[in-house]
Amino acid sequence: MKSGRLNALARLAQGPARLIYGNRASQIYLAVVAATAVFVAVDTLFVHHDDASFAGVWLFFLAAPTVFLFFAGGSLIGDSFASSSAFGYVALIASIVIQAAAIGAFVRALSDKTGHARTPREA
Repeated sequence: MKSGRLNALARLAQGPARLIYGNRASQIYLAVVAATAVFVAVDTLFVHHDDASFAGVWLFFLAAPTVFLFFAGGSLIGDSFASSSAFGYVALIASIVIQAAAIGAFVRALSDKTGHARTPREA
């Protein structure tokens, strides 16, 4: 009985997971985000700058539409909450996951795999 419930939960979790990283377009988006995050980390940790570096801006460009919605919602809750770095990291990660799922849903809608043969009916 317990294995049946676990299998049902596993099948339920596969739907969102397939949208997030189950297609090529979402995988490419997540790979670009990961490469940019590595670039930002290397630039922040190992490169000395006389002025501030704008390397972190590229991550916000990749998460642009939804991350700003999170910041707008956070500012409605409170300025001290929205300006914390923990909120910024959570908003950035959540917006990247939401956008990867949106890309996956868009690809799924374009592919339209209904399983029905598309043949003309005979008279």
